[in-house]
Amino acid sequence: MLLLDAQDLRRVLEPAALRTALAEGYAALSAGTADVPTRVMASTPDGLLGAMPGYVTGVGLAAKLVSVFPANGARSLATHQAVVTLFDHETGVPLAIMDGEVITEMRTAGSSALACDLLAPADASVLTVVGAGVQARGHLAAFRPLRDWREIRIANRSPEGAERLAALDRDLTMVTSIDEAVAGADVVVCTTDSPAPVFAPASFTGSHLSSVGLHLEIPPAVLDRATVVVQTRSAVATPPPNGPVAVQGLEPTRVVELGEIVSGVTAPPPAPTVWVSVGNAMEDVVAARLAYDVAMERGIGRRIEL
Repeated sequence: MLLLDAQDLRRVLEPAALRTALAEGYAALSAGTADVPTRVMASTPDGLLGAMPGYVTGVGLAAKLVSVFPANGARSLATHQAVVTLFDHETGVPLAIMDGEVITEMRTAGSSALACDLLAPADASVLTVVGAGVQARGHLAAFRPLRDWREIRIANRSPEGAERLAALDRDLTMVTSIDEAVAGADVVVCTTDSPAPVFAPASFTGSHLSSVGLHLEIPPAVLDRATVVVQTRSAVATPPPNGPVAVQGLEPTRVVELGEIVSGVTAPPPAPTVWVSVGNAMEDVVAARLAYDVAMERGIGRRIEL
């Protein structure tokens, strides 16, 4: 079996190729040719362990085990930790085991980048990323190639986090106030997982907004005036953590599936648009398959015996 660690995955998962693979995966998800059961979880007093299996026809079969322990931040540990195992979809033979944290980071950011590429205006020039953690860094990497950004702003609920990130990247403009960072931006990416909106509704006047937090980090009033794009239409009636809090209770006709836009079933809606996601096992399947294929072609990773 092939073992791919974090460094290996960053070498083999290139943003453009990952977006292409995810686009095909989303088209399969909307067409019904992907089997993605609801994730199951085992809870402990301090966190949870979730299982996310998935199959995409003609692509692959994989499962992710992900632990979520919120107090880990105080221990200088990641709050989300995971492994992904890829199987041969014809024989069930395990093919590879991979660092699930990197897969999660890159496939989540890659999905947001795919939505942005399809929905944001071609001349979008100001990008704001709210947050300073793993997903903020992943989204910055995934969004950079999409447009000729004139300005990339970074803001965070804790300004110190944004300062640390900006200190590592001269292309970033650190903005102390999240509302000021959002104001005038063409594209806004929220990666905070905040239980309450992190900016005022009037601050957002842009064309496209992305939210990958489980909770309500974006104001409901912004959703009310935008076209909401989701992974699956069932998200509006799927309770957290399988469905995002922000879209609970919306009418199914109020949302559009990203896969429908990818496949041309639905035309890209007019601005403003909002992409809301909490992750889907399909993304893990296509990212793991791409990583495995590229690694095998380039001789990256190492073989282990079970």
